[in-house]
Amino acid sequence: MDWIFWVIIGGIVLAVLVAFGSIYLGKRRNEVEASRTPAVESAVAAEPAPVEQAADEPVETDASAAGIAEAEGAPEPAATAPQAPELERPEAPESRLVRLRRRLAGSNNSLARALADLLSADRIDDDTWDDFEATLISSDLGVAPTGELVESLRQKLRVEGISDPGQAKSLLRSELLGLVDPGLDRGLNLDHEPGQPAVVLVVGVNGTGKTTTVGKLGRMLVADGRSVLFGAADTFRAAAAEQLTTWGDRVGVETVRGEEGADPASVAFAAVDQGIQRGVDVVLVDTAGRLHTKVGLMDELGKVKRVVEKKAPVGEVLLVLDATTGQNGLTQARVFSEVVDITGIVLTKLDGSAKGGIVVQVQRDLGVPVKFIGLGEGVDDLAPFDADQFVDGILGD
Repeated sequence: MDWIFWVIIGGIVLAVLVAFGSIYLGKRRNEVEASRTPAVESAVAAEPAPVEQAADEPVETDASAAGIAEAEGAPEPAATAPQAPELERPEAPESRLVRLRRRLAGSNNSLARALADLLSADRIDDDTWDDFEATLISSDLGVAPTGELVESLRQKLRVEGISDPGQAKSLLRSELLGLVDPGLDRGLNLDHEPGQPAVVLVVGVNGTGKTTTVGKLGRMLVADGRSVLFGAADTFRAAAAEQLTTWGDRVGVETVRGEEGADPASVAFAAVDQGIQRGVDVVLVDTAGRLHTKVGLMDELGKVKRVVEKKAPVGEVLLVLDATTGQNGLTQARVFSEVVDITGIVLTKLDGSAKGGIVVQVQRDLGVPVKFIGLGEGVDDLAPFDADQFVDGILGD
């Protein structure tokens, strides 16, 4: 019977253990569920309730959403294209004349001083005339023009008995104007056949401001409403093409250029060819500015003109002279005129120490007019030459 007792006791113990185990497991399950419920509830509470949006209200894009769109390969917003630099507005040719005349009148010009000294003299005797004549010659007016001017003035002042400074000044103006010759045609020949541009060759030795003159002349033509193309045929001078390109970029003029040391004639030919294709009004060709004493290089300049004319006629050949070089500039002018048919003169640096008399002498020597003058380093300090404005400027009017 003893074994029956122990069986009963073991069953009771087993039942108690099962009961306690069930209670313990149920409690642990409740604790785990309790720990999970707040997290879920807080996550639900953190999610904003949907808000109704008006139809005309802009929709804001969450940064995370933008990041997801980028991760999914959505295209990025297009980058803003860089704006082209604003082109400069060159000064109109008409207003340049007035400004340059004022500058000429205020310059330290020896011709202007000689005239002022003559007019301010209390008594005009032979010594006064001798001093006046010497000053005119030193101003590069030339011996022959100086003799004509002095003789005419002496005669008229004596015969007409002019003693009033105002009348004497008026007489001087008339005589000077006659020497400068206002009847010469100073217009720039830009006539051209249909389908061809007007071609202008700009020649001169290095240092006269030739490339700068091409740039300034291009600005003038742009201000006058013409389309222009530059030809950088000065291929022997370092950075000449870059200098001309910079001038063109400022006013929207393209530059045709070649490699440094390339054949100048081929570059000039290509520029005119491009001018024909693009239908521009004017092609300005900057030529090599080697020393005029080197015959071979001067012949090269003649070659440039011949090659260019296979595409279009050359309407103008402008010789750039530094007005401060005096007689040396005149020598240059004569040599250039033997190689190419010079049609006009551009006098640069006609201020400060420049001698205005060279205007008269260079015109007489070459038989061609001064067409443009430069009075300063500014980008618009180039203007068409006007005889009346020039004479009034050196008289200080």
